[in-house]
Amino acid sequence: MSDALSLLRALRFEASIPEELSAAFLDWLLLEDSMTKRFEQHCSRVTARVVREGFVDSQAELPEADMLPASQRYWLREVVLCGDDEPWLLGRTLVPESTLEGPELALQQLGTTPLGRYLFSSSSLTRDFIEIGRSAELWGRRSRLRLSGKPLVLTELFLPASPLYVEEN
Repeated sequence: MSDALSLLRALRFEASIPEELSAAFLDWLLLEDSMTKRFEQHCSRVTARVVREGFVDSQAELPEADMLPASQRYWLREVVLCGDDEPWLLGRTLVPESTLEGPELALQQLGTTPLGRYLFSSSSLTRDFIEIGRSAELWGRRSRLRLSGKPLVLTELFLPASPLYVEEN
């Protein structure tokens, strides 16, 4: 899985929406709602396998940090989102420590619960933007989200078995 995580970390983001992307791809990549909920339409069960979770200091290589308030420490969570145990998506969430106050402390306690189940149950969730990226032949996206106005960055890479590619073919 470390090879796949290196692809996630290697995502290169486009300045604008690539012209070669079909409407079906864009429907997935620009989805404003929960990707977990979208995946649930294509399988019986969506689960998250935690690959890495914990605090990292600001000296770590964190390309998303420039989209967040400066922080001494960030909560980093990397997961594999699976549909019926098939890996469909790699997710990486970076949260400045200042976001982890009040109800948002729950971000540290998600365990194997997909992030989308938590985020999209909140009435205070907003999204600032979605950027589309590519890593080798795989597509991904990055968003800055806010819970009660407090930011976090979510980066997602769609793995080859993902319904994103299946629907396209």
